[in-house]
Amino acid sequence: MRLPGRLAAAIEVLTQVDERHRPVSEALKSWGIANRFAGAGDRAAIGNLVYDALRRRASHGWTMGADTPRALVLCVAVRDWGESVEALAASFLEDAHAPAPVGAEEMARLLGEPPSPAPDYVRADVPEWTVRSLAESFDDDWIAEGEAIAARPPVDLRVNSLKSSRERVMKSLQRLHPAETATSPLGVRFPAGVGDSRTPNVQTDEGFLKGWFEVQDEGSQIVAALTGAAAGEQVLDLCAGAGGKTLAMAAAMGNHGQVFAHDSDRSRLAPIYDRLKRNGVRNVQVRPPAPDALDDLEKRMDRVVIDAPCTGTGTWRRRPDTKWKLTPEQLAARLAEQAKILDNAVRYLKPGGTLAYITCSILAEENEGQMTAFLGRHPEFRPLDPKGLWASRFPNAALPRFSELGLTLTPRRNLTDGFFISLLQRR
Repeated sequence: MRLPGRLAAAIEVLTQVDERHRPVSEALKSWGIANRFAGAGDRAAIGNLVYDALRRRASHGWTMGADTPRALVLCVAVRDWGESVEALAASFLEDAHAPAPVGAEEMARLLGEPPSPAPDYVRADVPEWTVRSLAESFDDDWIAEGEAIAARPPVDLRVNSLKSSRERVMKSLQRLHPAETATSPLGVRFPAGVGDSRTPNVQTDEGFLKGWFEVQDEGSQIVAALTGAAAGEQVLDLCAGAGGKTLAMAAAMGNHGQVFAHDSDRSRLAPIYDRLKRNGVRNVQVRPPAPDALDDLEKRMDRVVIDAPCTGTGTWRRRPDTKWKLTPEQLAARLAEQAKILDNAVRYLKPGGTLAYITCSILAEENEGQMTAFLGRHPEFRPLDPKGLWASRFPNAALPRFSELGLTLTPRRNLTDGFFISLLQRR
């Protein structure tokens, strides 16, 4: 497919997303099934157009005077991918699969500047209602943080130290030109490309099938390390999901001690079994949801880790469609769910034990706000110094954003997804 046909396909996919309220990944998969003539390169390019359009929906919509699928895709092609407006317009006339010809107003908007300065939330490419929370999280830096989280993400791997080393993994993937991550000593990165470039599908690689590495954002690797899980400890991963942080902690413990992996949703937990086997993990006991699933763990745990269900605002660059679907009501529901999980976690910690609270959110209410409320309900806990924690683990790395209650990783500061972590010790 030539570029005009790819643009037409991206417009079609975005229209499905808007009109049928379909997740982007589902809409792209459906388009690929219905158009089997499209090669892997075509599908990757169309996906890039769609995701780039959604990442900067507000600013591209402001430029074009509308955030319709067509307006967004044309703006991506010119403003993000560097296509010439004149050449693009000419190619539309020559290709039977192209969208409708570029109109005079579209041409003027693509070539010129927006008629007036954009509001701050448009510059940051975030929903307007999130501004107060983002400003509380990042002060005057919130616009720059929003811009950074509207960029394309890299593909990161975490080397499984139970089976391999970073040197060995990088050598095995040399043909794909990997790089070391900036902070995680086990991280391997494939930088985000531009335009129609493709990132490698590493999950078909022999090293992945042997359990040498897992796909995991560097930020997730960092917060898993900051939980402090150590050999010989008893650790409860209360919201384990598919097990990414469970695997990281088990490897850090060298298969010594015990990690209990639990999640309230059986379907989220399902992938963990194959992952444990492939990674050679022997110190994880999976506890599926049941009324008495964790009763025997009360007051026994050295460490309880809560990878809390959250708005996922820290992953907006990977799932940009969720950015524009998020509502204040959804945030309120998450806050209530987080508070309930936190209060429940207390029963499993022994005296002197540590509670690690993690979100992939950059909203203040889910992070410091949640910790402040928890400490008000549970004065028997005290926060551990986040600066000292960081210095002990990553003394030479770029600093995250610190508060008295935790630290926040962001794409702008740390080249990672957005994550928050707070460690609280039971007195």
